Amino acid sequence: MRFEKQILLRIFTDEDAKREGMPLHKFILEKAKEEGLSGATVFRGIAGYGRSKRLREPSLLSFKSHLPVVVEIIDKEEKIRAFLESIKDECGCIYTLEEVEVVLYD
Repeated sequence: MRFEKQILLRIFTDEDAKREGMPLHKFILEKAKEEGLSGATVFRGIAGYGRSKRLREPSLLSFKSHLPVVVEIIDKEEKIRAFLESIKDECGCIYTLEEVEVVLYD
């Protein structure tokens, strides 16, 4: 077992956001895969709010709930920064970066 410093990229969006005719989170996953990033995970939130301060939560009265979605990608810093540069103009999202320690099993 060994430890390696890497970067965690979090991308905050909502489930109804679209890019090139597909859900934005799927677009991000496809781009990450194309650029050879090590992996990505998408989480759907149960509630949240953003700049508008409008609470987003499931509704029985509406087909669109705008639930929050978070995409997390962990890789080496140079790969994460290059990826972020390639998508920043296509995705009007909030991004965070943080250093993480990854446990690698040989």
